[in-house]
Amino acid sequence: MILTSSKRKRFVVLGLDGLPASLAIKLAKQLPNLSRIAGKNKPLTAEIPELSPVNWTSFYTAQGPEAHGIYGFTKLDRTTYTLSINNFDNVCGPTIFDTLGEKGLVSKVINLPNTYPARPLRGMMISGFVADSLEKAVYPPFLKGPLTESNFLLEADTSKGLMEPEYLISQCEKTLKCRLQAFDMFWNDLAWDFFTIVFTETDRLFHFLYPAFEETNHPLHPICMNFMHKWDKAIGHVLDKFDSLKGEKKIISFADHGFTSLETEVDINAFLIQKGLLSLRHAPQDQWDSTAISDTSKAFALDPGRIYIHTASDFDRGQVTKSEAASISKEIATDLMKLKFNGQQVMQSVQTSQELYGKEATGNAPDLICTAMPGFDLKAKFDRKEIFGFFGRTGTHTSKDAFFYSSDGEQANLTRDTGKMVLEWFEE
Repeated sequence: MILTSSKRKRFVVLGLDGLPASLAIKLAKQLPNLSRIAGKNKPLTAEIPELSPVNWTSFYTAQGPEAHGIYGFTKLDRTTYTLSINNFDNVCGPTIFDTLGEKGLVSKVINLPNTYPARPLRGMMISGFVADSLEKAVYPPFLKGPLTESNFLLEADTSKGLMEPEYLISQCEKTLKCRLQAFDMFWNDLAWDFFTIVFTETDRLFHFLYPAFEETNHPLHPICMNFMHKWDKAIGHVLDKFDSLKGEKKIISFADHGFTSLETEVDINAFLIQKGLLSLRHAPQDQWDSTAISDTSKAFALDPGRIYIHTASDFDRGQVTKSEAASISKEIATDLMKLKFNGQQVMQSVQTSQELYGKEATGNAPDLICTAMPGFDLKAKFDRKEIFGFFGRTGTHTSKDAFFYSSDGEQANLTRDTGKMVLEWFEE
């Protein structure tokens, strides 16, 4: 028997990727639909590292990185030293969709990062970043047909970035339109219990144009706000649909991290090279060429500030003993906490895996996790010579000040709490 609209108990998630709570309150004065949800709750704190794959995975598993095993965008093969992108296949443990499905509840999911390739679930899914093949991004498979016919665009082309802001914005307008078309296709039959849609366009634009959103006198502010009015209408469409639902219901809206203007990028591998702790066996072919790590290297970093001690027990070419690892970690942490840029302290903290994640962290947890002060964007490239630099971006993530709203006033503190809210709602 199919439950009628009034008999279903519903939960809706509206993801607003990268939206800072402070900016939301500021923009809400001009954006009527954002004003319906801005400033109603306290900001959320992101899981560390404050990246999209880490935090959206924490939402849909209702767990921290130590449980789901996603610590960054990439992972390194201990034998070949090649990098690969983390995706849904690398997530440990059940998702909230799995748990709800076991209860016979239906989930519909649109553009949720780190759900590629799409897995079978009781419901429907269109994967988000890093999806690059529509065929592998949808479940059930028949969705490929109507989405192809509608020219569905999985991801905006950000390759031109700040060089061509009009093109970047036009790309985000296209993906926003696609998200809304998929939203209506998934929503309107009301044959679901749990619904998630994520608008990632703000994150894409903020990386390249963040000051233009904050500063009203910025030359690009008008075209940025023109986009935000379209984005606001999209938010309004979701909120209006939610308001029209009958029966018991709840909506939360949140960002996976905050955002702020960039002071400078900070390359941890360049820092380790300058300290004599990382050396390269050959000139890197590109910024991702981790195969260049030499056998004698004591440590290396992966995005954004994950540091691994090059131990013989964890890496096939590693030569550091377990007894040496602790002193190397302490040396790195001490030196990084002293690091300054134009007189400003760069690091907020440098924690060991055990300090941040506990003794039983899942997967290949880093030995040290760096959290930068607001405005410093941590990187881990293999072809940079200088620690500090600018490479076409103007905005960066923050762990604090992530947007959060709940229709019943309930407060989440960490990203993982949002997933717990979903599970608790359907347990009642």
